[in-house]
Amino acid sequence: MRVLLTTTSYQDTPGEHHHVIENSGYEIVRARGPLPEVEMIKLVKEYGGFDGLLNGDDEITAKFIDIALEAPTPLKVISKYGIGLDSIDVAYATNKGLPVLFTPGVNHTTVAEHAIGLIIGLAKHFWIHMNACKHGEWKRVTGHELMGKTVGIVGMGRIGRALTERAQAFSMNVIGYDHRWDDAFAREYCVKHAKTIDELLKESDIVSLHVFLSDETRGLINRESIKKMKDGAYLINTARGGLIVEDDVAEACRSGKLGGYGTDVLNEEPMRAEHPFTGVDNILMTPHVGSRTQESVERQAMRATKNLLNYLAGVEDYIQANN
Repeated sequence: MRVLLTTTSYQDTPGEHHHVIENSGYEIVRARGPLPEVEMIKLVKEYGGFDGLLNGDDEITAKFIDIALEAPTPLKVISKYGIGLDSIDVAYATNKGLPVLFTPGVNHTTVAEHAIGLIIGLAKHFWIHMNACKHGEWKRVTGHELMGKTVGIVGMGRIGRALTERAQAFSMNVIGYDHRWDDAFAREYCVKHAKTIDELLKESDIVSLHVFLSDETRGLINRESIKKMKDGAYLINTARGGLIVEDDVAEACRSGKLGGYGTDVLNEEPMRAEHPFTGVDNILMTPHVGSRTQESVERQAMRATKNLLNYLAGVEDYIQANN
């Protein structure tokens, strides 16, 4: 019995999940993801297959699924550490009868806090002041208050709602957009309902993205949509890098159309040496650590581990994305 574990934050963060997985009775094969399709296939062939995957953002393609299902030890379950499923061909897995499990409801607090941190960092020009002080310079740039500013939240799921609560603590106005609208929450927190993305873009001083990456949302923020935003508006992305066109956002930051871009995600990770964001002063980046706090990792890791082990043991306590 064998499990492939690839998620690095799971492996690198101390917690009870290590004890649980190591004492599961399964052989645990560890790799450092996110891995491309070719590396995932290589591991299946090297080990003769796996009963389960406990993976992050590795490429789980149709080709990989076919090879994993046909291995001497055929794949029985995919347990995603996280909620974003864009790196997994869920439709193909479903067609093959392969369950895809995930971990909703464990990291929204941490990601919302990270978004607030990026907003503050941009509004107060932290990147300029920090770099200046580290080089012995006393350079001061006038920033902005958050009070009274309007934050537009694209995607009013758990993270979007958590950000709403925190934005209101700063006396900010909130406008939201989502296909599924929670009227009760909106009334309680005085959230204006934008009927279209364009309406939200035009009214927001800050736009924060909290939607899944799909064919519909890929490249959502591009040259044309940026034109509809306020001059000097800030853009925040703690969701997926593919939601924006990176060249267009970099150009808008250089020109001043955007006051800045705060992001925790890139279209291709890890960051390559030649990247559109390199050297753009008003782009504030973190290396996909928005959900990587001790508390969040422990919750997420335990949920992903329980999903995996419970499914393999026939215990009906797991969260499946492709029922």
